[in-house]
Amino acid sequence: MKLIQTIREEIVPLSRKQGVIVLIIIACVFQFVLFYAPALAADSVKAANASVSDDDLLISNEIMIKDGVSPANVTIVTDNELTPAKEIKSVPEGTKASTTVEYIVVSTSTHAMTAYNSEPGQTDNSPCITANGFNVCEHGEEDTIAANFLKFGTKVRIPELFGDRVFVVRDRMNKRHADRVDIWMKNRSDALKFGIKTAKIEVLK
Repeated sequence: MKLIQTIREEIVPLSRKQGVIVLIIIACVFQFVLFYAPALAADSVKAANASVSDDDLLISNEIMIKDGVSPANVTIVTDNELTPAKEIKSVPEGTKASTTVEYIVVSTSTHAMTAYNSEPGQTDNSPCITANGFNVCEHGEEDTIAANFLKFGTKVRIPELFGDRVFVVRDRMNKRHADRVDIWMKNRSDALKFGIKTAKIEVLK
């Protein structure tokens, strides 16, 4: 108010009526500036925020999920600063990712079957190494068979005896057993218990 009084009395001498008019004009100017400045600042902040999509950015570690996407099925990786959102789709609860390989049965046939172990008396002086150079002892899985009538690497199933277990031809038998299947087992007792059986095999592709 002192500044206004100085302007009125010293810099711009005015009559009383003119001074009142000047004061009203100055008051209106200050009122406009003080009233609209916060609103203009808020609008500018809103405009700045509107330029950043909620679907693309995360602010202050807040998780923002896209419309129509269930939070149970989405995990969002965030940082402690303005960071693009990264969506990682997960398997819904109650379901398991399938690891089953689908095979096609190309032929079936019935054969006599026996079992053997990695012992010198049943094989040769390298009992763990099969005819194609595979180490069944290190592998440790009972999925190796010997068969003279199938190529190395052929995959077969024996549903009647082993269900969906897949075996691989990795070994050979004595030449006199041209039509037999010999199944490798880790334990001698299991091989003896298996004995001799007759079952159908499925050759897979």
